[in-house]
Amino acid sequence: MRVWALIPLVLLVGLIGVAGFVLLRGSPHETVSDGQIGRAAPTFALSRLGGGELVTSDELAGRAHIVNLFASWCVPCRAEHPLLMALQQRGVPVLGVAYKDDAADTEAFLHELGNPFSVVALDPDGRFALELGTAGVPETFVIGADGRILALHRGPLTDEVIAEKILPALGASTD
Repeated sequence: MRVWALIPLVLLVGLIGVAGFVLLRGSPHETVSDGQIGRAAPTFALSRLGGGELVTSDELAGRAHIVNLFASWCVPCRAEHPLLMALQQRGVPVLGVAYKDDAADTEAFLHELGNPFSVVALDPDGRFALELGTAGVPETFVIGADGRILALHRGPLTDEVIAEKILPALGASTD
């Protein structure tokens, strides 16, 4: 009878082992496929934070830019925010897309931390993010002047990611 009592413990240890393997096998940024690279970014017409005309893909057409998916409830989004502010200071056009967020919460978030975005669009149901190919927030896409996805980064931006992935993709778009 004592052997039966150990079965739940053995199953728990096995489950922990599998979870540990999955979590430790590599960085999630390295294991996610970049299958979106090279494909056309979806066209869109999203509500603009603060109201007014819709934010459309035509607004940024013909020039390389960044699309950053963020949310006020996203802790890693706070961590990357100063880097987005630095990109703004360099003159990099960044479309901010508030993913599944309340407009008032988004406004409070940007009021507190500063607004690094050229324009902020609302994606309350996450439909645009899904069309873009997101896995979650934060996530950053580099869109070329031709409307194709040149690079993407899943997770919070770092100085290294910006230097090695984001800025080179933006530069390649202008060549």
